[in-house]
Amino acid sequence: MPSPHFSRALTPCLLAIGLISAATASAAEEDPRFTLRLGAMNIDTDNTIRGSTTIAGQDLDVSEDFELGGKEWEPRVDGMFRISDRQRLIFDYFKYDKDRRETLGQDVTYDGTTVPAGSFVKGELKYQVATLVYDYSVIDGDRFDLGLQLGAEYAKVSADAYADLGDLYQGRFINEKADGIAPVVGARLSFTPSENWLINLQGQYVNTRWGNFDDYDGDLVRANAIVQYNFNKNFGIFAGYDWFKLDVDQKGSDGVVGLKQEFKGPLAGVSLSF
Repeated sequence: MPSPHFSRALTPCLLAIGLISAATASAAEEDPRFTLRLGAMNIDTDNTIRGSTTIAGQDLDVSEDFELGGKEWEPRVDGMFRISDRQRLIFDYFKYDKDRRETLGQDVTYDGTTVPAGSFVKGELKYQVATLVYDYSVIDGDRFDLGLQLGAEYAKVSADAYADLGDLYQGRFINEKADGIAPVVGARLSFTPSENWLINLQGQYVNTRWGNFDDYDGDLVRANAIVQYNFNKNFGIFAGYDWFKLDVDQKGSDGVVGLKQEFKGPLAGVSLSF
């Protein structure tokens, strides 16, 4: 049986261990190590293709807007791994995949050439962006957090178009793919007005000249904002808005071809924390 002196010495030690364990558990509840947000974005697009060349000694510049046909829900994923109070790794993934087909309802004759009814043009555009950044909180307050980001961003764009115009033309007339990886810089603002609420703002910038995007010259800018409500330490829901802009030019022997695309729209999903 332990002596009274041993029991009196053991009691404060057990109390101290209990307080440390409680404090650690409380900190774990407030600051989860890993957070994963699974959601979708209702994407609307603005698209402009432009070009410049010289024909018969005359400079020609063209800029044309085109539609991809309506909004579309696409998956969106982001995650955060907390290394320490001030250090995080943040991952984002965004995908857009849209196809469109236009079919001729009746015969069309122009300059002696007839394009029969049922002729069609179809195209598909795929766009993916994945980002991994190291985020350091230069300001780490109880309710406000300002982080600066440095990392890498991977982008891939592919466009494919096919036409069946009877005897006039049949075949693929666009089959372009471009991808690359480049350094990305960014900033983050986080607000926690109460225990259950989180407001997060983020902006990032990439210049194609920083990476290996072949002969494409331009930039990619992204900004998003979310408001999240946490029901408990492991589960929450969020809603917000996301915006991307891709603006690139490709130089060739015949001139310059440029593409500007904006992807924007509301988003919503669930948040899982561990």
